[in-house]
Amino acid sequence: MAEVGRAGPVAVPDPRRRQPGRGAWLHPDPACLRLAERRRAFPRALRVPGALDTSAVQAHLSAGQPQSAAQDMTDAGSVPRQATEGKQVDPS
Repeated sequence: MAEVGRAGPVAVPDPRRRQPGRGAWLHPDPACLRLAERRRAFPRALRVPGALDTSAVQAHLSAGQPQSAAQDMTDAGSVPRQATEGKQVDPS
């Protein structure tokens, strides 16, 4: 998931899970990406020094993902899917 570009390491989305290496899992939710960036989770998970460019991951998430839980309803009038699924939280 990390490649070295001109400006440093770049996080690259791999939705088919075919690239070699460790990788880092992320929920397909822009809020989870912002939280991971704030906690500096990507450099830690991918074992790269310094900051990581996540613009490609942001573009991948915004390409076709719903922006809110209200848009992510399974049926009309039901509980949003995100509210029923447990999220794994980084304890650090």
